[in-house]
Amino acid sequence: MALSPLISRHILPFTLKLLYASLRISVTPPSLKKKLSRKGVIFTFWHGKMITGWLLARDLFPDKNIVAVVSQSEDGQALSDTLEKLEFSLIRGSSSKGGDEVKLEMQGALHQKSIIVLTPDGPRGPVNQFKYGTLRMAARNHCPLIFAEICYANAWKLKSWDKFEIPKPFTRTIIKLHSIEVPELETEEKLRIYTTNLSDRLGHA
Repeated sequence: MALSPLISRHILPFTLKLLYASLRISVTPPSLKKKLSRKGVIFTFWHGKMITGWLLARDLFPDKNIVAVVSQSEDGQALSDTLEKLEFSLIRGSSSKGGDEVKLEMQGALHQKSIIVLTPDGPRGPVNQFKYGTLRMAARNHCPLIFAEICYANAWKLKSWDKFEIPKPFTRTIIKLHSIEVPELETEEKLRIYTTNLSDRLGHA
């Protein structure tokens, strides 16, 4: 069901900022942010952790242009409205299915040393599985891919395809940042194997 613009543009941004500010967050390694300050970066987290993931990107890179890649779906429109109010730039589409225009926009943002933020298992899954397009983009542009492993001490868990989690206010939130240098993947078989191995390694994060 589509959210009204009143909710997506005004109530949700305020509520998300309030909830995020209440979380007791610790991030490791703390030095990673400095190492990436002069590079274009692809920043990722699982779809089910997006409540913290989006604002985490803004928090880690306050002086950078943050570009969110959001699907063209009805749910994507509501998310776009919310993120726009949170001062994200937007690319509408998918790194896997968005076509050449979306890929060119992403490449342009990386060349301008922006932070591209996306959920690599979105918008429809499979849950906690990287899409090929995200890894192709990182490999071809020789840019770091950061995966944020987000763990809540207490959260409400929905029975949705992405196992969506809503952290309870003031809960302890442990975040581990994984810096991934995606190698050149010359064949589709190498891409498939690499994607499967990476998803298996981070799929429970």
